[in-house]
This record gives sequence, structure tokens and C-alpha cells, in this order.
Amino acid sequence: MITELSNVFGISYKAMLFIFVLVVVWSAIWKFMAMWKAAKKGAIAWFIVFGLVNTVGILEILYIYVFSNMKTKDKIKKRKRR
Repeated sequence: MITELSNVFGISYKAMLFIFVLVVVWSAIWKFMAMWKAAKKGAIAWFIVFGLVNTVGILEILYIYVFSNMKTKDKIKKRKRR
């Protein structure tokens, strides 16, 4: 796989292997951070999505900085009652 990709892009095998490892590590770091945050918040659906879908960190970054900070209607209603 890496050999074919290195031929297609015209770069050496070692450079392609380095890029591949870099992308895997990048993705794993963001995936674990997002899964940790989803687990702490009790967001089971997000946790499952992160476990099944690989988006090279894009969805995970969006969850950490956008979706996990959004307030749901239930939380807003509970705060208004207090």
C-alpha cells in the first residue's frame, strides 16, 4: 500500500512511511482526547461514533471545541427551573 502511494505521489518510500505514521499518531491523539471528553460527559452516541468512524481528527477536533460546549435544551431548562 505505501509503496503504491509513494509511486503515485513520486516521493520516497521512507517519506511516505513517515507521513503515514504521522497521520496515524495525529488521528489517535485527537480520537483519544475526544473519546475521553465524551465519556466524561456521558455522551454515549459520540463515544461510539468516535470509535467507529475515522476522520483523521477532524470530527474529534470539532467535537472538542464546538459540539461538547453546546448547551442542550434539557440543560437550559434545568438551569431556568433553579
